[in-house]
Amino acid sequence: MRHGLTTAALAATFLAGAIPAAVRAQQASNSFDLAGPPLTMTVTRGDATLPIGQVPGLRAGDRLVLKADLPADQAARYVLVLAFLRGATNPPPKNWFFRADTWVPKKGTITATVPEGAEQAIALLAPETGGDYGAVVQAVRGRPGVFVRAAQDLFQASLDRARLDAFVAGIARAEEASAERLEPVSTALAGSLAIRLDANCLSRPRALQAACLTQNREGMVLQTGGGASLAETIGGTTTQFAYSLAATKEAGAGLYSPYISLARDFARLFGVFRSANYQYAPTLAVSHGDRMRLQLNNPPSFQNPKSVLVVPLPAIGAGAPPTLRAGSKAPLCLVRPGQVLPLEDAPLVFATDYARDLSLRLTLADGKTMDMPVTADAARGGLVVALDSARLGQQTIGEAVLTGRWGFDTFTGPRFLLQNGAPTAWAPKPDNAVVVGRDTPLTLQGGAASCVEQVSLRDRAGAVKAVAWKASGADEITATLPLARTRAGELTLLVSQYGDAAPAALTLKGQSEASRLEGFTLYTGDKDGRLVGARLDQVAKLEVAGLTFTPGPLTRDPGGGDRMVLTTDGATETVALGISDAKVTLADGRTTNVRATITPPRPRVELISRNVDPPAPAAGDVALPLTLPDNVLSQDARLTFSARAVNTRLSAADAIEVATADDSASAKLTVAGGGLQLLGGDVAVATLSPRALLGAGAVGAIKMRLVQGDLAGEWQPLARVVRLPRVTGVTCPTATGACTLTGEQLFLIAGVATEADPARAQAVPLGFVGEKLEVPHPANGALFLKLHDAPGDMVRVTVPAKRGK
Repeated sequence: MRHGLTTAALAATFLAGAIPAAVRAQQASNSFDLAGPPLTMTVTRGDATLPIGQVPGLRAGDRLVLKADLPADQAARYVLVLAFLRGATNPPPKNWFFRADTWVPKKGTITATVPEGAEQAIALLAPETGGDYGAVVQAVRGRPGVFVRAAQDLFQASLDRARLDAFVAGIARAEEASAERLEPVSTALAGSLAIRLDANCLSRPRALQAACLTQNREGMVLQTGGGASLAETIGGTTTQFAYSLAATKEAGAGLYSPYISLARDFARLFGVFRSANYQYAPTLAVSHGDRMRLQLNNPPSFQNPKSVLVVPLPAIGAGAPPTLRAGSKAPLCLVRPGQVLPLEDAPLVFATDYARDLSLRLTLADGKTMDMPVTADAARGGLVVALDSARLGQQTIGEAVLTGRWGFDTFTGPRFLLQNGAPTAWAPKPDNAVVVGRDTPLTLQGGAASCVEQVSLRDRAGAVKAVAWKASGADEITATLPLARTRAGELTLLVSQYGDAAPAALTLKGQSEASRLEGFTLYTGDKDGRLVGARLDQVAKLEVAGLTFTPGPLTRDPGGGDRMVLTTDGATETVALGISDAKVTLADGRTTNVRATITPPRPRVELISRNVDPPAPAAGDVALPLTLPDNVLSQDARLTFSARAVNTRLSAADAIEVATADDSASAKLTVAGGGLQLLGGDVAVATLSPRALLGAGAVGAIKMRLVQGDLAGEWQPLARVVRLPRVTGVTCPTATGACTLTGEQLFLIAGVATEADPARAQAVPLGFVGEKLEVPHPANGALFLKLHDAPGDMVRVTVPAKRGK
């Protein structure tokens, strides 16, 4: 059943009334930091025997050996009970219970085989009273559902506790080793173990950082999808729903694991078993080797009612190898010192001993395979490979996959993209010629980009300079050569790679690049011409046909060469067409000639007429009508305009491009797209809606130009697009005094006037967001609005003849 409560306030109110006071009193004790009596256990499956710390799940037929590891002077006598469960509604038979008297050496060990059909296993430690065993069996068989969920949730919480213990232990080791390592180690531990890291702790004095990082432990363990809490699973009563609500984000849990609220859940559920002799207490079991370290959240009682410790064991039929994912999609260099293979969402690999016999299986280019041992290291944030450099050499790695065992089972995965550097594979692209006199990019291909340690450049005199570089592909890097003050001649590029003592030496030919002038093109009527060549930064001016052009923007083509725009103040309309020589003066005073091509004017269109259809008002809209000037239209209006082609003929393949004044948005109207129609070969009719064509951000002046293939004409003004306020009324209390204008989006108004003169407009404060605005008394039944989007035009508001009082 789903409940619609989602707010923290409602959750807190509900919980305060629903949770018993005894339970609320225990909420402060959720840390499970009291040590309980340890147990030891081994599991045998077939011919293999493993300690419990390496067993994530049990199977039918497994042989278990369980006993309590109590001190020799243990005063309290415990009865150890092993119970197998088979479902919440199906009590287990009596022969699924096994007993050990821990104070009797010959009777202190339980040896049992997991029965067919069992789903959960649980151990219980009960103080010896005479009727202890029968009372425990009766309790478990009487309410099996509670113990099924107890086995599941306590086991999951034990795994969460193992993650927390691993984090705290890692912090302690880092603090003991070096205070400087605490920040990187704590960050890596938090990522590996899914622990919430309080970054504010790292800004405290170093002596206080470790203590800060490990306080408030109940709120540090993050949920990783390993299981559901008991309260989320058992429902049906008001109190049970309250516990479920307490585990939601709104009530304070959310992303954290069930470990936070486990104690209060079990305090209520086990409360129904409390009798004169026994009360049941939840226990966490953190396993290492064959030893289970029990953790209690409250001191056990040895007086009536005595405490029965409920100890979780791994689920039966579960424990399949996890689906591990590589934490990096980019190539990693296997031979890089300190290289770590990152894993995603795999905290149990780092916090438990379930993953064992890990190795990295490499498939080499020749088809052979080799295995290298791997160790999971939470403090370094991933898997550390015991690299065998002698065996690997410089062989190319085709595939790398993690293999190992998860408990009794083998698993394969994930796969990592690994590289092994081969320095001799690098080669410059497209050739080894580089231009000196400026910083020059150079692409190298063929090697392992992730294995490059550094790049340097050695000139003819033997001087070595560091070279900035970056990986631009798995087998490609791009270096920026510092050649601004380098003379022409032979250069040597040194590429150092991890795992190889000698860097690769690539010979480069440093060449001087003189200004190379390929041609100058000018369209008659234009003020700008285009010069093409190389090293155009040396050009000071260009003269042709009695006109002088000065340098403008310079761009470099991706394929090489420069393009420069040169501008003149002279009239270019009368320049004779054809080809002639232009005189170019360089910055150092030298002069040279370049071929100049004078072409006919660019094709263009001239506006003939336009018509604006304002958007139809919505039914029942009481807004006052707004009359816009001829060149102004709203974003949702429909603009139809006609234009005549100049110096060209139109065809169905041509387009009229429309754009904003700042070129932030543009679109092309074509015959094929339906936005353009041709009348003969010289007139085009276009239809558009500014918002639909250019987007909601298109306001202000818009322009148009003719585009024929790769040739674009000059921009011509088309119209001005504005956003309009919605004016719903103008109320004037007196016949001559100020009035009140009401409406929506009045912040679009820059000023209000009684005549169509922007200079006489009464200013509206910038950023005004109200819905009422004091305005002058209308003249001749109208007001005029100056808009921010069109400050030079006035929009007429028709005011009804009948005015309010």
